Amino acid sequence: MTGFRTLSSGLRSLRPAAFGADPGGARMERMLRSPNFADGVFQNPETARTRPDGSMLEFAKVFFRKEERLHRSPAGTVPVHPTTVADLARPAATGLRLTWMGHSSVLAEIDGHRVLFDPVWGERCSPFAFAGPKRLHPVPLPLAALGPVDVVVISHDHYDHLDMPTIKALAGTDTVFAVPLGVGAHLERWGVSADRLRELDWNESAKVGGITLTATPARHFCGRGLRNIQQTLWASWVVEGDAHRIYHSGDTGYFQGFKDIGAAHGPFDATMIQIGAYSEYWPDIHMTPEEGMRSHLDLQGGQPSGVMMPIHWATFNLANHTWADPGEGTVAAARAVGATVALPRPGEPFEPTAETVPAEPWWRGVARTPEGGWPDVEEAAADTPSDVADRSTEGTGDPETVPAG
Repeated sequence: MTGFRTLSSGLRSLRPAAFGADPGGARMERMLRSPNFADGVFQNPETARTRPDGSMLEFAKVFFRKEERLHRSPAGTVPVHPTTVADLARPAATGLRLTWMGHSSVLAEIDGHRVLFDPVWGERCSPFAFAGPKRLHPVPLPLAALGPVDVVVISHDHYDHLDMPTIKALAGTDTVFAVPLGVGAHLERWGVSADRLRELDWNESAKVGGITLTATPARHFCGRGLRNIQQTLWASWVVEGDAHRIYHSGDTGYFQGFKDIGAAHGPFDATMIQIGAYSEYWPDIHMTPEEGMRSHLDLQGGQPSGVMMPIHWATFNLANHTWADPGEGTVAAARAVGATVALPRPGEPFEPTAETVPAEPWWRGVARTPEGGWPDVEEAAADTPSDVADRSTEGTGDPETVPAG
């Protein structure tokens, strides 16, 4: 047994640092006590297939087809908003300001506190610098230019949400990290001290300064190494300040739990909802734009109130839908139900409770024009949610089932 332990320890030492660390000790004991942990793994709130449906050969044929690869990237340069340090230094007039940095990274300034969701400043969402999905646009501004951040919130441990270089850079600041149960093991390996971690199970809360952060359920999965052992939790997040409340979905498939989250914590001034990297090959773990809009309504008690901002799109090529489909689908879904969506360019600050929010479909200027051209306002408004869903399920291949993404 001694020889086996030595071999096992040696193999662990050869593991790339970006793979993170496995939970153990008191952390594992806490996981074992979780009502969401059974049979050695974390469980979803509703049954979910976490591996692509259908033949992997079929998936590969579609995913790597040259013509389709072209449409999964912008045809021109993505217009990144020239955010400045001065822009972010000015207090939000309404007390709430969001700045989408691309993909699922959002700086939220809420009632005098600064919360940074899923910060990914790396060039690739991968454990390797030479391979894996590469950014389609630069980060809007350097990480250091953000200024002090009170809390960094992580939704789960996939590479496009938990970026080791970014975490290492933030580990040298005074920020607190709010993470789902088990994820703290990765952060500690990368230099974050245990006293700066707020590691939460679903429906647990932590107070940081004047804001309350609550980890809420999501329908997804985890894994950074060669195996997906489901031993870190995934979560959506609610952040409540003195006057405002916001919601970040992380990655999730649609499930009935959105209604429960809304009943317990809503309605929200703004929701940040995953609407990209969806596919008919993994319908349970990522939402289409129509499903994203349905989740927004659920969170708002069935009413099209507040502002929905689409996230998890435009920055990395992670599925087989066209690059512009998530944006177009979100606009159509919002118009079908009379909801307000914010459509900022990467890096563009806006205040959800102000009189107006960014509403221009900016991606059309740099996307490949679809056959028949772009729909006008009337055509988009005439779309039903089922129309949007039909267009939104044309894709394959889940990069999050392999280390490259």
